[in-house]
Amino acid sequence: MTSLHTTRVRNRSLGVAVAAAGLLATLLAAGPAAATPDPGDLTPGAGSPPGLGSGIAQGRDIGPGEIPGKDEIVHSRNIKPLANIPSANPDGINSDLAFQGRYAYAGSYDGFTIYDIDDPKAPKTVSRVLCPGGQNDISVSGDLLFLSTDSSRSDDSCNSVSQPATEKSSWEGIKIFDIKDKKNPKYIKSVETACGSHTHTLVPGNRDIYLYVSSYSPSEAFPDCQPPHDGISVVKVPKKAPTQAAVVAFPVLFPDGGNPGGPVNPGVSKTTGCHDITVLPSKDLAAGACMGDGILFDISEPEQPRVIDRVQDNVNFSFWHSATFNERANKVVFTDELGGGGGATCNEATGPNRGADGIYDITGRGDHRKLVFRSYFKIPRHQADTENCVAHNGSLIPVGGGRDIMVQAWYQGGVSVWDFTDSDKPKEIGYFERGPLTTDVLGLGGSWSAYYYNGHIYSNDIVKGLDVLRLDDWRTESAKRVWMDRLNVQSQPDYRDYR
Repeated sequence: MTSLHTTRVRNRSLGVAVAAAGLLATLLAAGPAAATPDPGDLTPGAGSPPGLGSGIAQGRDIGPGEIPGKDEIVHSRNIKPLANIPSANPDGINSDLAFQGRYAYAGSYDGFTIYDIDDPKAPKTVSRVLCPGGQNDISVSGDLLFLSTDSSRSDDSCNSVSQPATEKSSWEGIKIFDIKDKKNPKYIKSVETACGSHTHTLVPGNRDIYLYVSSYSPSEAFPDCQPPHDGISVVKVPKKAPTQAAVVAFPVLFPDGGNPGGPVNPGVSKTTGCHDITVLPSKDLAAGACMGDGILFDISEPEQPRVIDRVQDNVNFSFWHSATFNERANKVVFTDELGGGGGATCNEATGPNRGADGIYDITGRGDHRKLVFRSYFKIPRHQADTENCVAHNGSLIPVGGGRDIMVQAWYQGGVSVWDFTDSDKPKEIGYFERGPLTTDVLGLGGSWSAYYYNGHIYSNDIVKGLDVLRLDDWRTESAKRVWMDRLNVQSQPDYRDYR
C-alpha cells in the first residue's frame, strides 16, 4: 500500500530540500541498504512545472539506454496516456489509491481526494478532504473510508499539527470516514495504534471488517515506538456500528525478533515490524513484507494470523516493502524498497538485482507451504541519478488463462507492465514515464501507486497527480472483461468471481 518508507516523520515540515551531492554521497556510502530519506528531506518536484491537465500530452517510445528529457512523457506503443488531473497541492505528496464503483480514492499527506472516473478519459474531482498526517494510506469498504496516520500529531483531529513524539498528547493510528455523501465525507472515528499506522490492510468479513495495521520502529530514538515491535495491530470495525472500532489483538509474528539486520546482515533492515501486508481472503492467505523478512501466513482466524513460512534475502534485499499474489496463489512477488523511495537506485551502478522485485513460488500444501525464490525483476530502463526510483506499489492485471502479468509503480521510473508467467524469466511488456523532474538535484516524484481497475491503469503521481492510461496488448485483452465493483489492492480479490 504502501509507501515511501521513511524514518518516521517527527516534527518535520514537508518540503525541506537538501543538496543532491550530499544525499547521493549518503546513499552511496550506505551500501546495499542505502539511506532511507524522509519525504521532508527532498523537495517534491523541485522546480518542475505543474501537471498537464485533463487530456494528457502524448509521448514517444525511447531507445535502449536513452533517458528522456526533463518532464518529457515517453511510453511504449501499447500504452496510451488518456488523462491527468494535476495535484491540488503541487508542494504536497500524493500516496496510495483505492477504488469503488465509479470512484477512485487518492490519498496524500494532506488528506484524500475522491475522483469520478466513470469516463476514464475525463475524470472529475468530486471532493477533497484536508486531514494531514503521513502517509494517509487508504482503503474503502461500503460507506467507510480508512486512513493511516504514521506521524506524530498533536491530536486525532483533522486540524492537528505535527509535534515531537515525546509530547503526551501525541497521536497516530487509523481514521475512519463516512463517505456515503461523496461530496461531503464525514470523519466519524479514530483508533490509536502502537507505533502508528504506516499502512493498513482491509480483511473483509460478514459482520465485521478487520484492519491489519502495519507499523515499525525505525530506531530506539523514538520513545513512542521502542523495539521490540514484532507484530501487527488488529482493528475490528463492526459494519453496523463503525464508531465502536477498536484494537482487539496484537499478534506477534516474529517471536525470535526477526532479521537482526546490520551489522550481522550488512545492508539489510532490522525487522521491527511490518511495512505492508497483502491478504487473499478467498484462500485465507496473506503475505507480509516486513523490513528484513518476507512471510506467508494463514488468516483463517482473522484475529489470530499464523505464520506458515518466512524467508530472508541478505544479499540483495534491503527493505521488504510489499507483496502481490498471482491468480492461482502459487506465486508471490515481493518488492525491495532500497533507498527508502528517495534514492536513485534504477541506474547502472545499482544493478539489476537490488531495488527490484523478488519472485517466489509457493510450494507444498497447508502448513507445509514454502516460499521458494526464483528470480528478480527490475525495469530495464536506466534512470538519471537525479530521479528517485525503486520497486513500489502495483497490482495484478486479471488476464487469467494461467498467465501472470502485473502493473507496477517505480516512482520516477514510471509505470511498468511486466509478465512473470515464467518465474525464472520475467520481462517488461509496456511502460509509461516522465523524464527527470530535475537535472541538477535529486528530486522527489513519480508514480507512488499504479493499479489496474476496470480496463484502465490509474497512477497516483507524487507531484503530477492522477494519471489514467490505457493498455492495448493481446496479452492483456482478456482483463478488459473483468469488471469489478471495488478494489483495495492489498485486499486482493479472487478475480474468478468477476469473470
